[in-house]
Amino acid sequence: MSFRWVYSQPEQEDVVSVLQRSLGVPGVIAQLLAIRDIKTYDNAKTFFRPAIDLLYDPFLMKDMDEGAERLALAIRRSEKVVVYGDYDVDGTTATACLYTFLTEFGVNADYYIPHRFKEGYGINPEGIHYAESIGANLIVSVDCGITAIEEAQTIKEKGMDLIICDHHTVGDEIPDAVAVLDPKRLDCTYPFDGLSGAGVGFKLIQGTLRKLGLPDSIAYKFLDLISISIASDIVPIIDENRILMKAGLQMLQNNPRVGIKALMELIKMPVQEITTSKIVFSIGPRINAAGRMGDATTAVKLMIADTYTEAKSLALELESINLKRRDKDSKTMEEALTLIDEELDIDEVSALVLYNADWHLGVIGIVASRLVDMFHRPAIMLSNVDGKIKGSARSIRGFNIYEAMRECDDLLEQFGGHEFAAGLTLEEKNLSEFRRRINQLALNGLSGSRFEPELMIDAKIDFNEIDMKFWKLLGQFKPFGPSNLRPVFVSEKVQATGVPTVVGNGHLKMKVRQNGSGVFDAIGFNMHEYLPAVRDGNPFDIAYVIEENLWNGRRTLQMRLKDIHLS
Repeated sequence: MSFRWVYSQPEQEDVVSVLQRSLGVPGVIAQLLAIRDIKTYDNAKTFFRPAIDLLYDPFLMKDMDEGAERLALAIRRSEKVVVYGDYDVDGTTATACLYTFLTEFGVNADYYIPHRFKEGYGINPEGIHYAESIGANLIVSVDCGITAIEEAQTIKEKGMDLIICDHHTVGDEIPDAVAVLDPKRLDCTYPFDGLSGAGVGFKLIQGTLRKLGLPDSIAYKFLDLISISIASDIVPIIDENRILMKAGLQMLQNNPRVGIKALMELIKMPVQEITTSKIVFSIGPRINAAGRMGDATTAVKLMIADTYTEAKSLALELESINLKRRDKDSKTMEEALTLIDEELDIDEVSALVLYNADWHLGVIGIVASRLVDMFHRPAIMLSNVDGKIKGSARSIRGFNIYEAMRECDDLLEQFGGHEFAAGLTLEEKNLSEFRRRINQLALNGLSGSRFEPELMIDAKIDFNEIDMKFWKLLGQFKPFGPSNLRPVFVSEKVQATGVPTVVGNGHLKMKVRQNGSGVFDAIGFNMHEYLPAVRDGNPFDIAYVIEENLWNGRRTLQMRLKDIHLS
């Protein structure tokens, strides 16, 4: 598949030259910083040295004083506290952090994760009843609660207190709780609003430690779980998240908790190799699998496990659940592609709206994401749960799927989400009109070129700019992730040397040079169709990321190809 290359541009062109002079770095490095909104020497220093002591004071967050004081009081009184979490990775890691924190102080704590299909997202009557039945004095919600207006009132009427730790968009009304911690509150002046749900819970732990007269650095023991939440929840890895992510990765590499260690050993992932992407594609999906298939408590149990024997057993259970989830994924993907082939003309539709009453609600979001990657159109996958059509939507740059849902709110019973992902519920009688309207909105909002898959390019460089010094500077951009993706470069008029070949399952492998430069190894996964073009001796343009290859103790740089354009 060939992509339309879109070049990133800094907001202010003069920033590049300013950074180049003040930092003494190559122009390309200065450009990469400027694209990432790094404008000054001090900004760059913090970016390159995201030290843990640069974390913000938790009491800068609205309601932190009240929340930390109430949780500290619960610890002093040994009250019964229920940690109420969400069933995804962010929610389960947050639950594990708060639960472990409280139990280590001798609190009679418990946790509650709603069943994905029986109860759905957020604080609900079943969870409130559970907390009441065990005599809870306080509920602390993590990664949910910001929209729980009625539920908060019910909790209050039942004589329990509520602290909300959330990071989702705030509505017109704030729940009536002891504290509502959400950096996205309009009246919150916290310096960074991109924290994960677990990140907000981490700040509550820090604040509570201060109220107890203890150093808030004690909270650093949870950084491994916080980094997993940040990577898995696809929040921007900039600012405070960058600090938390880097420190968390170091903890995962050096001293992960026993549950995570057991999981990494099971999937044969050396701790030294842990990266943001390894969390996203290997660790996160396994933790998420339990919640996707219904009950997320296995994931929480793994993360709070005390012994390796217990952790190993739970890791095996999670892996078994994940294999079932993958089978569901594959079957659903096959059925979705069949529907597209039999019922849709891909050249005539601007959005894919697919319905099968038997699809598993826990995997349709994953399949929708794959369809977006494959067809570069918004994709909405719908299933039937207890007579209601429920689904997950994913979108592309340039089409805000949440705003599209708002345009269809007269057809929907419920919806929520953000620009690129949303969830929805509707009655079957509205499905046909919903499909028609979404297609029309996508047609109006997206020009023809938008349906071509895009590849964002950071900079155009020549091979003679790439050496180990350049690679070392690139290394300081880690950890990579949303808002700081691994830089993608373009080099023009390169030529293959020797004989390009196809290796493995359709992977293009060759050596390339540019205008008499040194030779670099290049590999393009699933790019075998380009073999005739690169073999003919004519120059071509490549888009790629730079990687380090270690072989027999020798380190070399290689290019992982993202796309090829014929010059």
